[in-house]
Amino acid sequence: MVAYTILAGGYDVAVNEVTQGALQSFTIDSSGALSPALDTVSSGGDGPAFAAALSTGSVAIFNYGSGDGRIIPTDPFDPTTFIDTAPLISFPPPPAPSVSHPHMALQYGEEVFVPDLGSDKIWRLSSTFGSPGDYQIQGFIPQPVGSGPRHIAISDDRLFALHELSSTLTVQHIPQPPNGTAPIIASASIIPPDPPEGAAFAAAEILIPEPTRRFRKPYIYVSNRNTGVQDPRGDAIAIFEHVHPGTRREGLRLVRHVYTGIDQPRGMEFGPEDGQGGEAYLAVAGFAGTAGVKIFKRTEGGRNLEVVATNLEIPTRTTFVWL
Repeated sequence: MVAYTILAGGYDVAVNEVTQGALQSFTIDSSGALSPALDTVSSGGDGPAFAAALSTGSVAIFNYGSGDGRIIPTDPFDPTTFIDTAPLISFPPPPAPSVSHPHMALQYGEEVFVPDLGSDKIWRLSSTFGSPGDYQIQGFIPQPVGSGPRHIAISDDRLFALHELSSTLTVQHIPQPPNGTAPIIASASIIPPDPPEGAAFAAAEILIPEPTRRFRKPYIYVSNRNTGVQDPRGDAIAIFEHVHPGTRREGLRLVRHVYTGIDQPRGMEFGPEDGQGGEAYLAVAGFAGTAGVKIFKRTEGGRNLEVVATNLEIPTRTTFVWL
């Protein structure tokens, strides 16, 4: 199960990452206790790995295993109740033996972007302005062949994509819809130097926190997952800087790798800008191993991270909700 907070509604939604995928809603009380599931609706497919709350009140959920998904409306008077009318959105399969693997959803204006690891595309969905949740594929943004775009982030007018299969980070302009193209401005490997023999890397998460008074530059934080022979220092978070935007020298500069002591950090989440310094902290968990959850603090204006807390009660987790 992977949970995400809908901040506007003050409640949680979670996906059940199983063969018969489902989306569930919860509430959280003032002590941080989670309610039983208040409503459950089918994702329409197999193995949803991500849920995203949209500004419209709908929740996007896409099925990694079956190459499809839904954008499900909620009741405007009770956001914990789903309106189960949204059609299934099926993505065209790539040439065999590849299969479609949509892995997340990100709202961009009135569009929803869906990176597809199996098709090397970022699908562009738009509302048909019919019933709530009625979205359709209007086009796509092609990605490097064999790269496997997993997660994406948008900062200013740039699209940053983290590619699982090639373990690369790319940046490009956001093309005009529906099927505009834009060249990759820069591509950088996120793999740490001198990995152990037998290491096998698969990029996982990308975060670009908004600038604040304390952290004025929006550094890019991406996580490595080594699914092969482990490094005794654990997997690394790579910190990048987007340099010289809008010039011929525009690119991605590696700041450093921070070794986490964690095996396969799939889930990362920054704390909120809450007036109490929450945005300084990054929660990281391993999908494998026994390293549990670690809290890192941003230092040097965001150019580095240091461990400030560790919890081993549950050895593996996949995501976080900051309260």
